[in-house]
Amino acid sequence: GFPRHLSQHVGGFVITRDSLESLVPISKSAMDSRTIIEWNKDDIDALKILKVDILALGMLTCLRRAFDLMRDHYQHDVTLSELQHEEFEHKDRAVPVYDMTNRADTIGVFQIESRAQMSMLPRLKPRIFYDLVIEVAIVRPGPIQGGMVHPYLKRREGIEPWKADPNDPLDMVLEKTLGIPLFQEQAMQMAIIGAGFTPGEADQLRRAMAAWRRTGKIEIFKERFINGMKNNPRKQYDQEFAERCFSQIEGFAEYGFPESHAASFALLVYASCWLKCHYPDVFVCALLNSQPMGFYAPSQLVRDATEHGVEIRPPDINVSGHDSSLEDGGWKVREHVWPRHAVMQKHIWTTKALRLGLRQVEGLAKRDIERIVSVRSEGRYTSIRDLWLRTGVPIASLEKLARADAFSDFGLNRREALWAVKGLIGTHGAETLPLFAIEPPKQT
Repeated sequence: GFPRHLSQHVGGFVITRDSLESLVPISKSAMDSRTIIEWNKDDIDALKILKVDILALGMLTCLRRAFDLMRDHYQHDVTLSELQHEEFEHKDRAVPVYDMTNRADTIGVFQIESRAQMSMLPRLKPRIFYDLVIEVAIVRPGPIQGGMVHPYLKRREGIEPWKADPNDPLDMVLEKTLGIPLFQEQAMQMAIIGAGFTPGEADQLRRAMAAWRRTGKIEIFKERFINGMKNNPRKQYDQEFAERCFSQIEGFAEYGFPESHAASFALLVYASCWLKCHYPDVFVCALLNSQPMGFYAPSQLVRDATEHGVEIRPPDINVSGHDSSLEDGGWKVREHVWPRHAVMQKHIWTTKALRLGLRQVEGLAKRDIERIVSVRSEGRYTSIRDLWLRTGVPIASLEKLARADAFSDFGLNRREALWAVKGLIGTHGAETLPLFAIEPPKQT
């Protein structure tokens, strides 16, 4: 049918030598000061215009906040490049990090926190950085649909012996992954080296893989690929092997990873694992302040931090800000690690307690939080009534704070605080209890 609306790519920019509006149609987007190019990526590519995609990752924000917390609270100025250097140059320091991943203790960790990844970790048993690259890439629809996962694991575990044949050009392409294609680059190299494709034809194959679901164009390469492998001048492959190779390439149409993409993600995996292993208080604080992101709700992240020995302090009306924070005077984390994580005790370097921020109070509006924090700068609150009179925060918001145990500074438990909030109703213009509400006149 006729297209009814335009879809919008998540983000990116186009670079041209001349004025952009003189070359392509531009319209305003819903966001202020943003514009949209009305052509799609194929139109832009046909004109040889440079397009750069920009993908946002919540974990980058989390890591930045974590590194800031480490610098402020532990005087440890760490960077991503420093962690990468540690992994490559000081393998002994990386051992506890990989031990943790092999136990699938990865709640909150970038990319390998899903149930599918957690079930794969004890089987793949990462021990070096490139293992993480493979871990990121292998649990994808492409390798799974292409039937590549189980053969790779069997070869990795030695169940199915494999050794690269120096006379087989494909083995040289696939040696790093034990003869199993796991990355898009390998699929393109198989086409070039194994089937005699030119680099341009291989790039067309890559594009066809990306658009296979929508266009089905990958099939037009099948006969060319199989005949090319059967007539390879260095080694002539049989029909069955050539068809199996093409079916594996088709699997990448179900979303396979480029190796460079997987390597970039693997660095973030290692960095987040390192933080969780050595600084669980910093890690959970940064995670909570970077929500929404990942697979798990804040309550699950807090529970996992508790299991790793972090002292969790509830929101406090006189202490908590909008975000969660770290406080001195916490218990010794190593002494409170749960038994199933006991092997990590000597590798935990943290001593801080986590104070939950007011943003963790379910349903509490951001404007109410900002009002509470702003007015508090003029002096501490002395009671719930004092808080209410000074801020004008609605009764409903005070009830949410009471249920979150945010009034313990006043010597009140949840039940007592809730009664105190209810006691405000009907005074100084506060709303009345539903029992005494005046029923509005019925419309006739």
